[in-house]
Amino acid sequence: MKLSLKHLILAVAMLAVALTLFGSIYSGYRTNEQNLIENGLETNRVYAQKLASTTDLFFRTALQTLEQSAKALTPWMEAGASEQQLLAEAERLRLQTNTLNSVVIVSADGTIVQNSPQNLELIGKKLDSQGGKQALLERKPLISEPYMAITGRLIIFISYPIFDEQGQYLGLVGGSLYLREDNFLNELLGEHFYHDGSYVYVVDAKGHIIYHQDLLRVNDDVSSNQVVQKLMNGQSGAERVSNTEHVDMLAGYAYVPTLGWGIVSQRPTAMALEANRKMIDQMLLNALPILLVSIAVIFFISNLIARPLQRLAVLTESSTKSNEHDRFNKVKAWYYEATQLKRALTFSLGFLHDKVDHITQESNTDPLTKLTNRRTMDRLINQWLLERQMFALVVVDIDHFKQVNDTYGHAVGDKVLVYLAERMKAAAGEQALCCRYGGEEFVILLPNHNRSKAFQIAERLRMLVCETDSPSGDIITISAGIADSSERGQADKLFQLADQRLYKAKHDGRNRSNAG
Repeated sequence: MKLSLKHLILAVAMLAVALTLFGSIYSGYRTNEQNLIENGLETNRVYAQKLASTTDLFFRTALQTLEQSAKALTPWMEAGASEQQLLAEAERLRLQTNTLNSVVIVSADGTIVQNSPQNLELIGKKLDSQGGKQALLERKPLISEPYMAITGRLIIFISYPIFDEQGQYLGLVGGSLYLREDNFLNELLGEHFYHDGSYVYVVDAKGHIIYHQDLLRVNDDVSSNQVVQKLMNGQSGAERVSNTEHVDMLAGYAYVPTLGWGIVSQRPTAMALEANRKMIDQMLLNALPILLVSIAVIFFISNLIARPLQRLAVLTESSTKSNEHDRFNKVKAWYYEATQLKRALTFSLGFLHDKVDHITQESNTDPLTKLTNRRTMDRLINQWLLERQMFALVVVDIDHFKQVNDTYGHAVGDKVLVYLAERMKAAAGEQALCCRYGGEEFVILLPNHNRSKAFQIAERLRMLVCETDSPSGDIITISAGIADSSERGQADKLFQLADQRLYKAKHDGRNRSNAG
């Protein structure tokens, strides 16, 4: 039995719709997947860099604190201070700074003259630990490499030498960080910004783990890891890797120059792509009713054209005209069956193209704040620079945003981000483009604005934010850095200039705008 025209047309139409649907969805899926991976890598890179900067600042501050203590101890070491005076200073360093697990004050010959806490009972003993010997030998500010103390603890020794006014070496003041016990790294890195398998770890210059949420991993040698090898070479960046458990991860990593350490922030790739899968499922669910209608239309038309071909040709010859304008309809439709099939396919393809456009729009929009994302921002900045159009950009960052997440939770933190996005649009005006750069950092692009005008808008936004309660119930503040296109010739340098001014505003006390 020969295949009927009705079944042939129905089979061809369904095959075309299925192939088009599959191709469109697959293309949209792959495009959005790549965008999510790039955004995930960039988010982890920025987060690791911020943690590296904070860690670097912490140790610089610790050395400065020890330096002040060394200056205070100088006259006491010269004159032979009482045990109580030295104990008071050691206790002050340990308790008030809330940084060091233990503190020692050591004479020039390496004898420990005071320690805190007192239960260590080290007074009168020689400082013969690996870090202590190094500090006594080098007689300079020192942050040691991690080593195993005689007590069995894995520690880092931070010290500062004591000299009199004539430059004579009097000893040192120093303290230890117990890496497998509570310390500042736990407070700084212990609460990551995701709860989906993401984690942060820190390695030293030799590729040993200094900090990990799993304390059993501390001191593991991970120097064979490709990311760790780059950190050991002083590199920072982001890439897709497999961890030691062979889980596909999106890793951002940053080098800490003061210490030679490296910080890695990574998130499972599967979790980063979960939103993409849900979006495809939703698109298929939305497409199903229209697809069923399309199938019904095609089936109905196939029944109509199943009559003898000659009768169809005679009845429709006078009314068959080809006046379609799009490229698809330029195909010669010299019989009625082809015309009907083209109409059904045009309807189906139009729907699918709308869905592809929707996927493209979603890939250029931040899903939380509904602001444009970094991809659109970069494209627009490069276009304006190429066209030599005057514009300004304002880089905005929420002050102490980590405290909001730690205090109220990430759900409230997300509401605060949405709240700031709405205030940005209200303050910047209709001509501005508001973007979410990553994390709590936002950018406002202002065409035909210079730094002076942009500064006024930044200040208007700052005042608007600091004068109203945020969704957390408290007032938040923001800091902003401003630059315009007359200052730098390239997009990355222009953004870097604005970012530097942002961090200058934060350094100067936060809740302010800086236009240079």
